[in-house]
Amino acid sequence: MRLYVAGGAPNSVRAIANARAICEEHFAASHELEIVDLLEHPNRAQADGIVVTPTLLKLSPLPVQRVVGSLSDTTQVLLALCSR
Repeated sequence: MRLYVAGGAPNSVRAIANARAICEEHFAASHELEIVDLLEHPNRAQADGIVVTPTLLKLSPLPVQRVVGSLSDTTQVLLALCSR
């Protein structure tokens, strides 16, 4: 998974904490979470079509799934990540 954030913005800080908690609780055996700060790496957004932060991408297994926002609604995040 890859989480795009914008520095220390409040929504970004919440999204990082929520993504880590969701990954540890629900995908502990097999997950990798890459956090990309677009203030430091702006070109990465264009490569994945990111237009708003925070955005979480589930890259594998396909299809790619995208969740936008602070990831506070765990049920909705899990539905998006687990849907095929």
